[in-house]
Amino acid sequence: MSEGKVFLVDDEKNILTTYGLRIKKLGFECKTFQDPRDALKAFSEEGADVVILDLKMEILDGHELMKELKKIDPDIPVIILTAHGSIENAVQLVKDGAYDYLQKPPEMNVLELRLKRAIEDYKIKKELSYLRKLLVGKGDFFKNIVAQSPKMKELFDTIKQVAKTDSTIAIYGESGTGKEIVANAIHHYSLRADKPFLAINCGAIPETLLEDELFGHVKGAFTNAYNNKAGLLVQADQGTLFLDEVGEMSEAMQVKLLRVLETGTVRPLGSEKEIKVDVRIVVATKRDLQQMVKEGKFREDFFYRIHVIPLYLPPLRERKEDILLLATHFIEKFSQKMNKNIKGMDNHLKDLLLGYNWPGNVRELENVIEFLVAMSPGPILKGELLKNSAYKDLIKQEIRPLREVRDEFIKQYLDNLFKVTRGNVSKAAKLAGYYRADFYKLFQKYGFNPSDYK
Repeated sequence: MSEGKVFLVDDEKNILTTYGLRIKKLGFECKTFQDPRDALKAFSEEGADVVILDLKMEILDGHELMKELKKIDPDIPVIILTAHGSIENAVQLVKDGAYDYLQKPPEMNVLELRLKRAIEDYKIKKELSYLRKLLVGKGDFFKNIVAQSPKMKELFDTIKQVAKTDSTIAIYGESGTGKEIVANAIHHYSLRADKPFLAINCGAIPETLLEDELFGHVKGAFTNAYNNKAGLLVQADQGTLFLDEVGEMSEAMQVKLLRVLETGTVRPLGSEKEIKVDVRIVVATKRDLQQMVKEGKFREDFFYRIHVIPLYLPPLRERKEDILLLATHFIEKFSQKMNKNIKGMDNHLKDLLLGYNWPGNVRELENVIEFLVAMSPGPILKGELLKNSAYKDLIKQEIRPLREVRDEFIKQYLDNLFKVTRGNVSKAAKLAGYYRADFYKLFQKYGFNPSDYK
């Protein structure tokens, strides 16, 4: 899998060839353009995750090209390549909207970090932009999040309650459960909602670079530190900083962050001065931090400082009520994206989706549906399309009769429904979307007695 799609624009062919190969070796998809006009045309047709461009080009200089790119996609991160004598101009470009600048020739570890960070920030912006469009005039972050299971509704209520505090929140959940969406929700409902929301994956960045990203540096702090740089802790002042995969953080970094949390101050690399910051920290991990503390793999004092309010995201296998709802949502999403008229799923596919364990959770389900929509020759997605595919594990499972799976699902759903409503038939019927008389027939068929839940 590619780390992301990079456009590289430079009118010097040798630079294009050299840097293009290096970027590909780092795991990115890279398209090179010697003519800026070709890059602009390709960007308007297919887009990219980040654009690297030379500051000085004859046909169209970096500043003009960036302005044209921003007209197509205002959020696109643009990284400027500059010679030593043009750093001042590059800094001005950053002020005018460029994401960052790199002096030629950039070090590969720095280039990789900047690309990953730019792409991650771009995806977060797009996700937030999408959510904001959905929520214009509605005010409820969760209204358009696909979930009807009691566990998720309980989680949403908890998030709304704790978001108003400034306490540090630790989000626990398996890969693909939506930890970043929860972090976004916390920020959305907090008193800091109109301030910055910044995110970083602690497991994807080497320790030395992670420290620079979080704390920043002053000019001359190390080789190639040509200017002062504000770290994320300063950039997120009065807002929220989301630290994903905090369980991968080294002990040394834990100590430094612990001091920030206790004193509310940050000292950039190479500086003797402390900077006062007011930032709300939200962390996330798929690991069991408590067990790591017992094993001596995670600092106990740091654990208790970030484990103030823990939130636990249920895996998809524990909220099966949401599987077909999510699948339908993804069908609509990818049908629109691929310009296809997919109307639904056959019973075989529904059976497979409900019976599967989903180790990759919602992200895995989304990938499966995207594959099926892309491969489907007709308007109904069929389970047989999964044979001999990368998702054949869904087929390998022991197939139970659809009626049996449905009955099991309905029983679990009714049990949860009566628990939530405490046996109130009217409320339960309303939540289930049934007329009261029809709902009576349904729960009587499965042997439920509402009075048992009062």
